[in-house]
Amino acid sequence: MTNIFLFGADSEPDGPAVGVTRRGMLEWTGASVAALGTLALFPSSSAKAQDMSNDADNFYTSNRVTREKVTFDTQYRMQVAGNLILPKNSPSAVKLPALVVGHPMGAVKEQSATLYATKMAEMGFAALAIDLPFWGESEGAARQIVSPDVYAEAFSAAVDFLGTRAFVDRDRIGGIGICGSGSFIISAAKIDPRLRAIATVSMYDMGSANRDALNKSLSVEQRKQIIAAAAEQRYAEFAGGATRYTGGTVHALSADTDPIQREFYDFYRTPRGMVTPASSTPELTTHPTLTSNTKFMNFYPFNDIETISPRPLLFITGDQAHSREFSEDAYNRAAEPKELHWVAGAGHVDLYDRTALIPFEKLGGFFRQHLA
Repeated sequence: MTNIFLFGADSEPDGPAVGVTRRGMLEWTGASVAALGTLALFPSSSAKAQDMSNDADNFYTSNRVTREKVTFDTQYRMQVAGNLILPKNSPSAVKLPALVVGHPMGAVKEQSATLYATKMAEMGFAALAIDLPFWGESEGAARQIVSPDVYAEAFSAAVDFLGTRAFVDRDRIGGIGICGSGSFIISAAKIDPRLRAIATVSMYDMGSANRDALNKSLSVEQRKQIIAAAAEQRYAEFAGGATRYTGGTVHALSADTDPIQREFYDFYRTPRGMVTPASSTPELTTHPTLTSNTKFMNFYPFNDIETISPRPLLFITGDQAHSREFSEDAYNRAAEPKELHWVAGAGHVDLYDRTALIPFEKLGGFFRQHLA
């Protein structure tokens, strides 16, 4: 019913018609605690509420850049919203290399993506942090819909926008995908050679995560039960019933909240990273609609990833990250040139905003080299 295996949800948000609890889902599927055993493997991922260590600074601002809200259309005539961040006092005669930056799945551009864009603009790049369609300030009539193809199109539309700005060198455009956006930008890059260099950070393969769960702990039978329940919910919503939403991040901690959920809670549910997204409500942040989330099960972003070559790929992940398997898988499948960069001591969410851990200089060097 709700995909509890991806985020390990163990409680319902305080909001309208949200999906079932983790306990209810486990009982419904007949799954055992062993199916979620991967959560216990990463004790270092556990975080106390609002842990600001390692210079957590999601809302970082800089007097060395300018920031402007922009909008542009995709080929589906859906308007995408972005924060365009430029180095201040850049000579007008110089065309800048440019980057499009995508936020974590279920987040908005002000969560992680704008931080990355600001840091890259300080290094001399024109950087555009975008809201994926159906999220944040971007259009999409049904909010929080899952549509991997539309998400990937948003990255190409961002290239359309950047490549038609007078201050951008359209032959030097790259991109950064954080968490779920790592898989979306790879999907885009496979069919858009204008993305000349691609980096991912704490990447989630949203297809594999939904089909198989972490460490492939979800059985095919459990997957089929999730799909069947979501399909049945379509009848309810078509007949006018309330929209239901999937797992996402819990809204309260308890003694048995798992370490991964604590990690996400520390970012999304405290002032460290909490944002009220446009066209939504705080209690629904990170929660896709239940009936659309199954579309991820048809999403295979790493198939044919080798065709991106000879354009370079950089995969950045924490050596303590519960998501590290996805970056390892992508790296193993990709062709040269490629690099897998480990951040010592970092978990998955650490690389959203902990500026003392995020290897911004590594990113800057990668793009300076490959967008030269």
